[in-house]
Order: sequence, then C-alpha cells, then structure tokens
Amino acid sequence: MNTPLKLFLVLLLVSLPFASEAKRIKDISSIQGVRENQLIGYGLVVGLDGSGDMTTQTPFTVQSIMNMLTQMGVNLPSISISQTMLKNVAAVMVTASIPPFARPGQVIDVTVSSIGNANSLLGGTLLMTPLKGADGQIYAMAQGNLLVGGIGAGSKGSKVVVNHLSVGRIPSGATVERAVSMTLGQGEFLNLELNDTDFTTATRIAETINRELSPTRTIAAALDGRTIQVHAPEGSARVEFISRIESLQVETGQVEARVIINARTGSVVMNQNVTLDECAVAHGNLTVVISTENAVSQPNPLSDGKTVETGQSSVDIKTDKGGLVVVKKGVSLNEVVKALNEIGATPQDLLSILQSMKFAGALHADLEII
Repeated sequence: MNTPLKLFLVLLLVSLPFASEAKRIKDISSIQGVRENQLIGYGLVVGLDGSGDMTTQTPFTVQSIMNMLTQMGVNLPSISISQTMLKNVAAVMVTASIPPFARPGQVIDVTVSSIGNANSLLGGTLLMTPLKGADGQIYAMAQGNLLVGGIGAGSKGSKVVVNHLSVGRIPSGATVERAVSMTLGQGEFLNLELNDTDFTTATRIAETINRELSPTRTIAAALDGRTIQVHAPEGSARVEFISRIESLQVETGQVEARVIINARTGSVVMNQNVTLDECAVAHGNLTVVISTENAVSQPNPLSDGKTVETGQSSVDIKTDKGGLVVVKKGVSLNEVVKALNEIGATPQDLLSILQSMKFAGALHADLEII
C-alpha cells in the first residue's frame, strides 16, 4: 500500500467525529437575523515600486487619478491616456465583512485585490476608500498600508514569485461609519437556525430548552428541520436568556453518510457512516504518449530547391495491469478504506472509483463534488 496514502487515511480516521455527540447549541446554530454583512469599494493603491498598473492598458486607473486630483484642487492640463505612464499606482477592489452589532468607530479588517495588471501590491498604501453595502449606503471607510504575504523579484524577462502578490490585507484597516440595524427576534419570539438541516437535532434542541429553562411550560418548538422558535423575554433580559440557550449542550443526530471529492486537488474525505455493498472493482491506467521529432531537408548547393520541414511522429500506448478485486460489504469506514487500498488506489484514482461505485449502487453515501 502507498505509504503517503496510508498515512493520510490514518490521520483522517483519527480526526473524524463520532456519529453522535453532545455539542453546544452555540456551535451548531445561530440567531436568525444576527449575521455579517458584506461591503465592497473601489480605490487606489499608491507608493508601489514600479509594479503598478500599466496605465496605457488600464484607462480606468488614469481616470480615477485625474478625478481624485481634480477634487483636491489640482488643475490638470489636457493629457491623453496614451501619454500617461504611472507605474506606482494600482486600481483595486476593497472588500470587508461588517460583524453584527458593529458600532461607528469600531475597526474591521479589509482585503485589497488588484483589478488591473499590476505585478505586485507589495509596499503600497490604500487611499481613503468608501465601503458600501448591498443597499448602496456607505458603512465604513478604509485606508492604510497593505500587508502582502509574498515576495517577488525579476530582471530582463526572468521573474521569481513566492505566493500571490496582487492581493493584500489591512488589519483594522476600515472604520465603521454606520451601524447595521439588527433585532434579536420579532416581538416576543426569536428563531434559532441550525447550520445543517436535521429534524432530529432540531427536535432535541427544542426539548433541551424546554427541559432546562422552562420545565413548567413549553417555550420552544421546532418549526422544521432547520428552525426552532423560542418564546423569549423582552428588553435586556433577552441577551442573558440567549446566553443561557447557547451554553446548553445537545446530543446531535447521526451524521449523514457523505463523501466529499475535490476534483481540482484530488482530495477525498468521507465520514465514518459511509458503507459499501459487495461489489467487484477493476482499475488500471492507460497512458498514451505521442512524440514528434522535427527536422529539415536542405536542398543541394546552387540548386533552386527550398528548405522543407520534415518530422517523424510516434505513438506509444502503455497499460498498467488492473486486477479485478472483490470488495466485501463494509460496515465501517475502516473496512471501506481497507477494501479500496487493496487495489492500490491513490487519492486521484479514488475520484473515478467512488463515482463508479455510486452509480452502481454499491456506495451508500451522498457523493458531493466541489
């Protein structure tokens, strides 16, 4: 068995949770309406060391600079974009998330991403940029020095780059200017929303709240597999009441059998509820190599002939032996992994094997490809 694959699967077995365990309500649900809100803005990064936008190819950068300088009282002559070469400026999009109950004066982190052809944002400074919400209102103002997690160097066409240089962050780079209106529930009720739909967990949460916080009358009821409605006190007492709810522990329902496949990276993750019916699997690799050798045919001296390109191509086909292996019915993840390893499957091979097992009806799990 492949050693790296074996180590990966062993670590996976250790890290997987049990099918059912006690968790805090805070960890598996949230209060309806209490959420982050996304902000976005357009701005300029200045102070770059010649790695900014090639402004002849990004006219919006020049237009932004001219508009900014005009607002600051700088009178500019009529300059064509083709004559403007500013290599120390880059046009960027600035994004952030404003947390719930954020108040004016608080600070949040921002992410700055180049939208032009700048080579690097390293060492740049973001100029004051308004950040707007989905309603078009300004909720924060961003400005500051960028922190870029990479480095690069180049000369005469050669370049070395470590990590991504066209995206940076500014910790505490934006100041909240407007609060987002939020309410803890509607009227005398508030709703808990599960992170994952599960009728069993929703029912158990309602039962736990009634048993621990109101044994004499029912104050919580599961409306569906995701929402639990709770009768809550008014005013400041509601905050303390929510705190007590969040600290309660609930025995969650059994985790749904699921296999997650990342087709881009070849990663395969499955939980311990995945089982197999008996089936036969054969897997082999077919490799086709096409190679071409280019050459030229020169004419004889003093002749009227012309140079002619010639070439020879060859095709080589190799097939790895793939034996037929009977995979017995598995009742645990251990047996499923062991059966797949018997045919020498690598993580990349598992992508096609698991999909075929699912289509054949032998894999009992939801197959999700991301």
